[in-house]
Amino acid sequence: MKFNHASSLILAGVVAAASRASGAFVGNNGVVRSFCRSTTLLQAETKSYPVYCDESVMDQKAHGTSPAPVQKNLRWNCDYDTADRICNFNRHYAEFAGYWQTTTYLDEVSKTEPTKYYDAVTGNHLFTAPVGRTMEEYLVESAGHGWPSFRDEEVNWEYVRCLKNGECVSVTGTHLGHNLPDAKGNRYCINLVSVAGLPQGGSEE
Repeated sequence: MKFNHASSLILAGVVAAASRASGAFVGNNGVVRSFCRSTTLLQAETKSYPVYCDESVMDQKAHGTSPAPVQKNLRWNCDYDTADRICNFNRHYAEFAGYWQTTTYLDEVSKTEPTKYYDAVTGNHLFTAPVGRTMEEYLVESAGHGWPSFRDEEVNWEYVRCLKNGECVSVTGTHLGHNLPDAKGNRYCINLVSVAGLPQGGSEE
């Protein structure tokens, strides 16, 4: 079968649209992406999010699904026991809706500059927000859903992955939350306790 130039362009557009759609839904039949930096960079170039991993990332380790407990002095007065349970011994549950508003987070977080969020176990940089929106927009969206809510451009894909069922995790096995897409795109609904760590080195950047 022969295609003229116009048909080829239309076909290319359909294929591109299908590719974008397949990455926008949890549990699709897309190819499982490997757990490696080269894949992360390729997806970043093509803007195909989220970056996926397989179940092996959450295999049992020295402390639940992580190599160690959460840090002792978490930011925003987050509760240690709650954080350790959710980060390391949990795959499905979350801090209660609105928990982040009961901490010192709203009093301490910058209202004028983006804030970096770090893995409560390793101190790896996981998220930065707000990016591409105002702080008010970020806070309103988070309050409306009950948990801090991040968008694709606010995720540091070097250290963050998603499973096909929507679970959002760190590359070292910390449970973070879930990707719950809405009309705007991917929305990463994240437990504050999971991202209340201090960066490696012990002080906030």
